[in-house]
Amino acid sequence: MLPGDTTLSIHTLYSDHHRWLQGWLRRRLGNTFDAADLAHDTFLRVMVSGRTPESEQSRAHLTQIAKGLVVDLHRRRQLEAAYLDALAQFPSALVPSAEERALVFEDLLQVDAVLHALPVKVREVFLLSQLDGLTYSEIAQRMGISFGAVRKYMLRAAQSLQLLAEK
Repeated sequence: MLPGDTTLSIHTLYSDHHRWLQGWLRRRLGNTFDAADLAHDTFLRVMVSGRTPESEQSRAHLTQIAKGLVVDLHRRRQLEAAYLDALAQFPSALVPSAEERALVFEDLLQVDAVLHALPVKVREVFLLSQLDGLTYSEIAQRMGISFGAVRKYMLRAAQSLQLLAEK
């Protein structure tokens, strides 16, 4: 194989490990269709990255990517269930159309991704403020941090979300 020729190595990686990976995912998820989707997504990520592992590291590399995709799938489904539960509380006249729901859900996924990329304390401060309605003083007391730290964390969260809004 020539240096830089990733097509052959990706093909070999796929041929050698796709069936194994799909079986591993099927046992983890208990669902053939989700396993097939995530196996596909795993190899797609390898292709997009342009980096293929050494042959002795192939399964470990694929497993690491697949585990992340499993976590993403579960988080997405939890968020979707919470969103649908919230919508169920609306009077039928106020329930958005299927298209509006899909657009809002995509926005929720993006906000979720931004929040999960933040350090834990920053995310916790933001959620205590925005979801629980706590004041900065209450958050500082509850978390055992200074008022200034709460302000700094809120600014960091707001900046991250602002970058999302500008996209």
